[in-house]
Amino acid sequence: MSSVLRIAARQVSRRGFATSAVARKDLVQDLYLRELKAYKPAPAAKDAHVGAVKQFSLPPSPKAPSLPADLAAELSAYDAAEPVVADKPTASAESVPASEQTGAEAFLEAP
Repeated sequence: MSSVLRIAARQVSRRGFATSAVARKDLVQDLYLRELKAYKPAPAAKDAHVGAVKQFSLPPSPKAPSLPADLAAELSAYDAAEPVVADKPTASAESVPASEQTGAEAFLEAP
């Protein structure tokens, strides 16, 4: 048993195990962080916005609507006016044969 311990002790001493981890420095990262910490942005001028921002002005206040002076006459003229009727379309989807239809109706009716 003691010989087994001696052999194990020799193998451990040959391998050279270190008890503490070696700290590796990353030079690029250190340079980058140092430059970031040292960076001071240039202060913005107080009039830097001139020319880029339009001067604000309030819009004019709206006027209140007013009723016409002769409301009764205007209402009677409106009632007397003949309504304008639009012409009916001459060609409709119903008059086109099913074989010539295109669109959703033709797709849905197709066998």
